[in-house]
Amino acid sequence: MLAAGLGTRMRPITDTIPKPLVEVGGKPLIAYSLEALERLGVGTIVVNVHYLADVLTDWLDRRTGARILISDEREQLLDSGGAVVHALPQLGNQPLLLLNADTFWVEDPAAGRGNLAALQAGFDPERMDILMLTARPDQATGHSGPGDFFADADNRLKRFRGDGEPLIYAGALILHPRIFAGISERVFSLNRCFDAAIAAGRLHGLPLAGHWLTVGTPQAIGEAESAMRTYFGRPAS
Repeated sequence: MLAAGLGTRMRPITDTIPKPLVEVGGKPLIAYSLEALERLGVGTIVVNVHYLADVLTDWLDRRTGARILISDEREQLLDSGGAVVHALPQLGNQPLLLLNADTFWVEDPAAGRGNLAALQAGFDPERMDILMLTARPDQATGHSGPGDFFADADNRLKRFRGDGEPLIYAGALILHPRIFAGISERVFSLNRCFDAAIAAGRLHGLPLAGHWLTVGTPQAIGEAESAMRTYFGRPAS
């Protein structure tokens, strides 16, 4: 789980607490992702830390549930791709679930199963290097911008450049660690891996069932809480 960001747009709240511990709907942002993983049956979760790392690790230590391992980036923030490579000794060489600690979603009760379970069932390592959860703009609260990707008829993703229906990366994916082969830099973005998978036709999307929320500023907290009350009339997951 990626939880090491500086949270600069969330200041002044993040002057004293790391962004994953900012409360929305009565609990910290990171709790939604942890609970989603635990509902899936994940027993061990690796969380990277950097900014106000002691505050976050203290909170994680007090929490009951899955076993949580820390990938320590106190010395240097490694960006999203470098963070995963740094944690691979703890994660292994099999396909892995990757979540952002500061985004979450309201599950659709009519879907029959959760979005992470759908990701797990949908990942095909023979055809895919990455399977990414995606949301339409009308399924999102707190997102700005035109969109990140668009999907073809087989749900293969390409960068959105104004053609096709825009999709948002919803902060959860499954990737195979082979996507990092040939990358020697210690600090790099996952966007590099996304582009490599696009070029190979191996980046696929899975449509979100529910409503996705991202909380980037203090003002966005109220927007997210309003959406949580509006969509399906239940807390987020």
